[in-house]
Amino acid sequence: MTLPPGGRALTAPDVRAHKGSPEPLVMVTAYDAPTARAAAAAGVDLVLVGDSLGMVVLGYPDTLHVTVEDMERATGAVARSGLRQLVVTDMPWTSYHQGEAAAVANAARLVRAGAGAVKLEGGAKRLPVVQALLDAEVPVMGHLGLTPQSVMAMGGFKVQGKAADEAKVLVSDAITLAESGCFALVLEGVPAELAAEVTRCVPVPTIGIGAGGSCDGQVLVFHDIVGWSGPRVPRFVRRYADLEVRAAEALATWAGDVRSGRFPSEQEAYRA
Repeated sequence: MTLPPGGRALTAPDVRAHKGSPEPLVMVTAYDAPTARAAAAAGVDLVLVGDSLGMVVLGYPDTLHVTVEDMERATGAVARSGLRQLVVTDMPWTSYHQGEAAAVANAARLVRAGAGAVKLEGGAKRLPVVQALLDAEVPVMGHLGLTPQSVMAMGGFKVQGKAADEAKVLVSDAITLAESGCFALVLEGVPAELAAEVTRCVPVPTIGIGAGGSCDGQVLVFHDIVGWSGPRVPRFVRRYADLEVRAAEALATWAGDVRSGRFPSEQEAYRA
């Protein structure tokens, strides 16, 4: 997707209007200024400040430990990088589960930190919250399928929508969210055929992660793409680098230089 001319940043309406374009949307996560700069330099369309930071940055086993304060801080760091990409921030667990007023207040904190839109998980049962956010003029991206904040209820990180009745509910939820005003939908961990059906049925872009190639776009976690998320990689990830190994090699070389007296050199020292 070509960024708007004149230096204008991409907006939620721009993304919604991209439905039907032959060029897929590209979204990647970022959690701080360095990852945001890398995403911008790569020319992606959207940057997701994901609550996945709990797992790939903060060391938690899931996303449930992530707080609004965590997301606020990460969003600010990403936004201060001056991106023209649309910055979408995940609303963390419990930030939108305790009523519409609390959800709007929490979303406002993320918008003030620099988010251009928020993302929340769940289907039709989220309609009151979605409507409250839209009434507060906050663009909303939906998230269906494998919703990581529901990991305990789902019994783990499992593919969703395999059964016919589950697939029917997911399609219905997608249509409901799109009709309610969500400008795009993330489809995670669902069969490719189901993601293709949802993509055909809704008037807004679908962005897949572990949902096959028929979605209107794709998203992956930054650390998974560059090989900085440990040895366990989901099936749907393709690694394009191995920065964890390269970083360890660089540090080991530096440590060896320190211990041997090769660092710092004369050129790396100041003189009076």
